[in-house]
Amino acid sequence: MASTASPMTVQAGRVRTLKEGSRGESGLGPVVYWMFRDQRVTDNWALIHAVAEANKANVPVAVVFNLFHTFLGAKSRHLGFMLRGLRQLCHRMQHSLQIPFFLFQGEAEETVPKFLRECGASLLVTDFSPLREVRRCKEEICKRVSDSVAVHEVDAHNVVPLWVASDKLEYSARTIRAKITKRLSDYLVDFPDIEVEPPAGKWVATENHSIDWDDLIADVLRRGAEVPEVDWCEPGEIAASEVLMGSKNGFLTKRLKGYSLDRNNPCHPNALSGLSPYLHFGQISAQRCALEARKRRNSHPQAIDAFLEELIVRRELADNYCFYQPHYDSLKGAWAWAQNTLTEHATDKREHIYTKEQLEKAQTADPLWNASQLEMVHYGKMHGFMRMYWAKKILEWTRGPEEALEISLYLNDKYELDGRDPNGYVGCMWSICGVHDQGWKERPIFGKIRYMNYAGCKRKFDVDKYIAYVNKLVRELKKRKAENLLSQKEKVVRSCDPED
Repeated sequence: MASTASPMTVQAGRVRTLKEGSRGESGLGPVVYWMFRDQRVTDNWALIHAVAEANKANVPVAVVFNLFHTFLGAKSRHLGFMLRGLRQLCHRMQHSLQIPFFLFQGEAEETVPKFLRECGASLLVTDFSPLREVRRCKEEICKRVSDSVAVHEVDAHNVVPLWVASDKLEYSARTIRAKITKRLSDYLVDFPDIEVEPPAGKWVATENHSIDWDDLIADVLRRGAEVPEVDWCEPGEIAASEVLMGSKNGFLTKRLKGYSLDRNNPCHPNALSGLSPYLHFGQISAQRCALEARKRRNSHPQAIDAFLEELIVRRELADNYCFYQPHYDSLKGAWAWAQNTLTEHATDKREHIYTKEQLEKAQTADPLWNASQLEMVHYGKMHGFMRMYWAKKILEWTRGPEEALEISLYLNDKYELDGRDPNGYVGCMWSICGVHDQGWKERPIFGKIRYMNYAGCKRKFDVDKYIAYVNKLVRELKKRKAENLLSQKEKVVRSCDPED
């Protein structure tokens, strides 16, 4: 049985120092937590570390969030979900913990150092992310902040911190699984309660920083309207907890039994956990999901083992790949055997060649592929099994592996609610470039990359049932969208009526 973390203690291995700081003549200043990847109050090791350091130094603590003008093609679907979750988080932060929350817009390389100077901070705590853009941003922030400011990075996203699990690029789940399992007893522990001790000095506001959430969300929705929000997935920590543990339709409480048998059947979408959007935006902790799941292992051992494999081993393998492989979204990031076989077959004759626009509009001769694309575009989430088939057919229908990878990542990041995530990059790289896989029987176009086709899908599940399910889903979504637009127009007309 795993030990329980002592009050307000974060294991040393979960925190790494990106920049040492030195005390100035005025002593220690406030602690600032720059939240990015782990957008939650509950079960957040980065927030716990920031508060613990502030308590220890007897100084105030604050949380900041930077809304980038653009981040890897995020649209209304993604930013609306994120901001609605942050609005809830801001309220909880300020009212439950009395920790001020600041939201900035622009480039974090500018806004974060500026804020640290204005408040005289002594420590910046940040979330860990393996993505290039975030790592470059942190490197620049470390250069721009005062010598007196220390910068700590906390891996609150993985159960076993990435740098503890492995110090190198792992070849497959097989090679990382034992390393993660070996450290689970040290890191899969319960979370301490956050207790903010009153500091000697109160937080001195740098400026009046009230957030007009309604205007901010409306502006984001307007600018990213090309990919509208979805209504099936309610944002925020409370909703995330309900999906995991809810009494009506919670995954662990009501839907767990079917996971081991039905999770790879696209005709049974309810068998999946439904947690990926919340895990992506950090609105729920993977560690909390794992802790609650382990409590139920005696009742459903196969389902729990399969869930923990996906939740811990596969997710953390994806982070490992993106952190240790700088070309995580390029053919250069494939293993040598895969690069060779894809290059050898790059000019093989294709039965169909589709443009990015045709693929985006689901205009192919394959009704199964079209259904998966439409599910993603309109619903914001494609079934996990279909993601593999979807990406492999893009390899088959484009002019070469580079174009196939570029298009698959573009569509994934644009429409998937959990896009721009290590899991998404690795999913496309596995399907198209054989990452974390092995060589298979050689064939045209694919070379030795694992092959999938329509006939194979028909053997695994009821293809016609899945296509009918998606078509019905899309019709209902379009109908609701039309009804909402009509309702909005009627409201505008009524508001302009002088007799109203």
